[in-house]
Formats: sequence, structure tokens, C-alpha cells
Amino acid sequence: MIINIFMGGDFIKRKGLNHLQIIALGYFCIVFLGTVLLLLPVSTKSGESPTVLTAAFTAVSASCVTGLIAENTATYWSLFGQIVILSLIQLGGLGYMTIATFFYRLIIRKKGLREKVMMAETINTTRLNNFSSLVKKIILGTLLFETVGAALLSISFIRHFGVAKGIYFAVFHSISAFCNAGFDLLGENTPFVSLMDFSGDYIVILTISALIIIGSLGFLVWDDITLKRFTLKKLNLHSKIVILTSVLLLGIGTVLFFIFEYNNLLKNMPFGQKLLNAFFASVTPRTAGFNSIDMAGLSPSSVLLTVFLMFIGGSSGSTAGGVKTTSIFVIIAFALSTIRGNNDVVVFGKTIKTEFLKKAILIITINLALIICATLIICWIDNVPLSDAVLETVSAMSTVGLTAGITTSLSAVSKIALMFLMFCGRVGSVSFASALFEKRVNPPISFPAESITVG
Repeated sequence: MIINIFMGGDFIKRKGLNHLQIIALGYFCIVFLGTVLLLLPVSTKSGESPTVLTAAFTAVSASCVTGLIAENTATYWSLFGQIVILSLIQLGGLGYMTIATFFYRLIIRKKGLREKVMMAETINTTRLNNFSSLVKKIILGTLLFETVGAALLSISFIRHFGVAKGIYFAVFHSISAFCNAGFDLLGENTPFVSLMDFSGDYIVILTISALIIIGSLGFLVWDDITLKRFTLKKLNLHSKIVILTSVLLLGIGTVLFFIFEYNNLLKNMPFGQKLLNAFFASVTPRTAGFNSIDMAGLSPSSVLLTVFLMFIGGSSGSTAGGVKTTSIFVIIAFALSTIRGNNDVVVFGKTIKTEFLKKAILIITINLALIICATLIICWIDNVPLSDAVLETVSAMSTVGLTAGITTSLSAVSKIALMFLMFCGRVGSVSFASALFEKRVNPPISFPAESITVG
């Protein structure tokens, strides 16, 4: 029964669903199941069932590893509710097809091409050979990083919360950070405080940062690094682009946040703590949703920088969202090549195909269109400042979770718009559009070409 649910069963055969539609349907099923569980009275500390909108919003945010919340996770949800949220985060971070394929292999020890294609689409890879090895690395690598992260976080959390609670908090935040979710349990005394009480704790901030960065690099990069025995020169082009772009964004972001907030939110911190929190402010938009400084107090330049980093997000095949580092790199590389008058784009001795430029432009265009539409809705219905609305919608579309503090006060329509953005952001805006509108048969004719003026 479980395999039929995950793998499609007779329903998928009858409907003739393609793999993109199956992936979208799979995430929807996870969201639906999470909503049902969170609607149970046992899920809240008050013992009363939450509203359908609150349960659904939380389920979407958790399964889409975003971190935007309708209610304070620490004070509103019970231990059962928090475990449901954590399970949704883990499923969303790995991708439901990863979990399904793993158990499918354990039970019947074989997979067909259809299942491999669905799995490949979920983690954005084209490598179908040795797929069992890749799945195994994903599962074991995730468990390894989350376990080490939990052990390091326990050092500080046990000191603050006691042994049992400290270990539980360490496990919860390690999974949330690695899956780039941004959910936290630290708002018991001060709601929505996130990591601001730990802004001077190097162990917590650096451990969370490391988990976010590792999770945002992507499964494909892990696989390539382990296969090439950590030799950078031997890595494939995708891995080199991801690592280079990530390092540049982290470095530039840290320097700019340090400058922009030096006399603002970082003003009363020692120099080392200023640098630490500037680094974390550069890491978390990639797309984790934690914050160690008050997002509502950011300077306008820092808000714009945060939006820019959130929009880019992490890398393909990772737990992060956004348009992805590779998309931005490809567009910039083609732009520079065109300016220089070169016909081919050559990076690290390899030529980038034009088809990747088309896909990058498509992803950015669809994401921008959805963000603009949702921003218009929120500004119109809730009359919030434009900067707050943009921060909220980009955060949702890129599955980040950072907010200026307006999420809980938004109307039902605005929250539904954010839910739609989070779902599209996790499934993939292009994949979601393809799942809805993909044509099975290409038209047998071609139309005449004509020149137009551009620019």
C-alpha cells in the first residue's frame, strides 16, 4: 500500500501522469498528511485544534523547508506537533522520492527507469547509472551531518536548557538547519526570537552556518567531491561553478552586511561578534530562515542585499530553494561572453550549452512573475510596506523563511498566496508549470522567423 502511494500505483497508470506531475502530487500528499496530523488536538499545547489555515500553512512551510510560521512553534505546538513538523522538514529536505526510493529498494531490491527518472528530477540530476549508490550517499550523508551538527549544538544547548531538552533542541535545530528550513524552538520566552539570544555563541552560529552551507551545496556536489577524493581540479563543471559562486556570495555578502550594519544592528557588539553575525546574515538567506539579528531593524541596503541573496538561494539538487547559483552564474557568463563578442561560453575549459541559458532565463522569469503577483496581492489586501511585502514573498518563493515580522498578521488570502509560492519554490517553478501545462505532442509545423528590435 505504501509503495503504491509513493510510486504511483494504479492511479498514476490510469491517469498517465508524467514524472513532474507525480513529484508535484507527491509533495501535495505530504502537505495534506501533515495538515491532517497538525489539525489533531494533540498537536497543540492548548489541546484545541488549530484552524485549517494555520495547520495547512505550517505543513506547507515545513514540507517545503521554508520556515515562515503562522504561530510560534515553541509555544503553540505540542511535542507531538513539533515532531510532525520536524518529520515534514526531513521529508521535504531530502525529497519524498528519495525516501520512497530508499524504502522501495529495501523491500523489492529493484527499480525501473520510470522511478529513476522521478528520483533524478527530484534531486536535479541526470545521472541514472549507479543510482543506488547516489541514494545511499544522500541518506547516509544526511544522517552523518545532522548527527554531528546535533552533537555540536548540544554543547551549548545542554548548558542553557538542561540535558533532555538540550539534546532535543540540538536534534531539532540540526535537522532544521541542514534541510535549510529555519524552524526553531527558541521562542519560549520571547516569541519569534530565532537565534538572536545566541548571537555571541560561536559554537551555535558556526555550527548552524556549516549545516546550512553543506545542505545548500547539493547532493550532486557531495557525490562529485567524494568520487574525486576532494581534489578540486578533478571536479566536474557543475561542482566547480557551485563552489565558486557560493564562496563569492558568502564572501561579498559578509563584507557588505558588515559595512551596512556596522553602526546599526551590529553597533554594540565586539568586533569578532560583528564579523560573526555579518557572516551569518550572509549565510542564512541561502535559504535557511534563521536570524541572529532583528530582521525588522535592518537598514534598507541590508534588506535589498538580503532579498538579492534569497532570490539566488542555494544550488541545484540541494535542500535550498531560490533560482539557484548555477542559473545566476550561467546568465552572467553568457552576458560577459556576449559583451566580449565570443560565440561560445567557456568556463574552466568547458563550453556551456545554450540550452542551460534558456532554462536559467525561464526559471528567473517565472519566479519574478510569481513574486510580483504575490507582492501586489499582499500590498493591496494587507496594506503593508512594499519592502516588507517583497521580503516576505521572495522569502516564500525561495523557501527561506526570513521575515520582517508580518507573517502572523497577514490575511487569509495573503497567506494562501505565500503557501502557493512556497509550494512552487520547493517543487520548482518550472517543474510546477510543466506539470500543469506540459504538452505531450510537439506541433508538427514550424513558423517563419522574423527580426525584431531588442534593447
